[in-house]
Amino acid sequence: MKKVRVITAQEAALLVNDGDTVSTGGFVSCACPEALSTALEKRFLETGHPRDLTLFFAAGQGHRDGTGGDHYGHEGMVKRVVGGHWDRAPRLGDLALANKIEAYNLPQGVITHMYRDIAAHNIGTITHVGLYTFADPRNGGGKLNSCTKEDLVKLIEIEGEERLLYKGFPINVCFLRGSYADEYGNCTVHREIGPLDVTAQAQATKNSGGKVIVQVEKIVQGGSLDPKLVKIPGIYVDAVVVGSIEDNMQCLGMPYDGALTGEFRIPVDAIPPIPLDAKKILARRAAMELPQDAIVNLGTGAPEKIANVAAEEGISDKLTLTVEAGSIAGVPYGGTQFGAAANSMAILDHNVQFDFYQGGGLDVAFLGLAETAPNGDLNVSKFGTRLAGAGGFIDITQNAKKVVYCGTFTAKGLKTECVDGRLVITQEGAKKKFVNQVEHITFSGVYANKVRQPVLYVTERAVFELRPEGVTLIEIAPGIDLQTQVLDQMEFMPKIAEDLKLMDERIFKDELMGLAND
Repeated sequence: MKKVRVITAQEAALLVNDGDTVSTGGFVSCACPEALSTALEKRFLETGHPRDLTLFFAAGQGHRDGTGGDHYGHEGMVKRVVGGHWDRAPRLGDLALANKIEAYNLPQGVITHMYRDIAAHNIGTITHVGLYTFADPRNGGGKLNSCTKEDLVKLIEIEGEERLLYKGFPINVCFLRGSYADEYGNCTVHREIGPLDVTAQAQATKNSGGKVIVQVEKIVQGGSLDPKLVKIPGIYVDAVVVGSIEDNMQCLGMPYDGALTGEFRIPVDAIPPIPLDAKKILARRAAMELPQDAIVNLGTGAPEKIANVAAEEGISDKLTLTVEAGSIAGVPYGGTQFGAAANSMAILDHNVQFDFYQGGGLDVAFLGLAETAPNGDLNVSKFGTRLAGAGGFIDITQNAKKVVYCGTFTAKGLKTECVDGRLVITQEGAKKKFVNQVEHITFSGVYANKVRQPVLYVTERAVFELRPEGVTLIEIAPGIDLQTQVLDQMEFMPKIAEDLKLMDERIFKDELMGLAND
């Protein structure tokens, strides 16, 4: 093998031409190639070039502070963005909402598979994922604004079954983050939270005739790296850039943590109890849906608290938590370390984890509850002037054996307390979540009913079930008035089960519920 070129980040930025398609690696604040993206941004601000780029990424990257994807959030620098999650890069979102760039949101897991199909020169990525959601051409095909015209998603039929074809396209340049590189360009990612998509992205770019540039911590002697740790072979790599300590932080602003890479394990027995508030009520009721030895995915926000409840109740050993970034059987982290997990038993490639998810491997998925329609449709991806994007939401919720949505009944200002096993609403939220029609179909109730997927919508005061006739009220919290505190706080009249039950009073008391005995 020939020795790899070692260049500066500024020299790497000069390798990107006007109109190129650039793919960047990273997962939220983890494994972002900051030195490379920062240098490219600096070049554009100083010279106006490169311009009219297409930016292509799977997981959202950055911390909403100018990092990650926001390095590209300048008018003229990008003409098109194809991404799985937009919330981490508000500058890009603002450009999309202002109709200043062509903008697409495709399912995150689908994009991870698009890398592989681009590498293999397949016609595209063919999958059921996204049917009946906003990614379906019948509902917009993933387009986020009116200036976005080209159809990247096509509805097709194979063997009598509907499928979506996500069209591939060449990648001219990819910016990746590795840990160490040897003199021949072989790169490890052993100090990152996981391999993510680095292999597939590098393959896709190389096989497109593009340039693969990897930012690393250090360069070591050729042949000295454990070949089992090499995730980007030198034959894929065009150049290596050695980043600063700050640029190579495992997660933005966070020191290296070996518990997130499998280097060592940490004690986690002392997970503190959480206060009895609306989120704990949600988590307790949701935890009652856990089957024995469940394989689980927990979304951000309220669903994260299910791990706390499981620890309190002594049932953590009855479930296996997974994270879409690749970890299995670990303790998921949040904040700037979201995507990472301590004490994992395995850390897979991002795209391989989505193979498992898309094939129905999850026993139950707990995700956040936002706008919900009478037919069970749910929106978590686009709200007026806020563009969040779907991330892996579609891939996960459309395929889990059971889905439990968790969220407060109303938003903006809701305050509650529990008194003697009863729920008291001390201040009602100003925004209703159960609406006549959602703005964006991130989850399709129609599709869920078609494939007979069990779906629950758990709130602090009521539980709903998706049935063929629509969203159906099946439980109400003790202390809650059905008319004034449930029905009057919805834009539509739900179906009401004939055997409407009270939610378990144990949920609303400070002492342990005894879920281990259940």
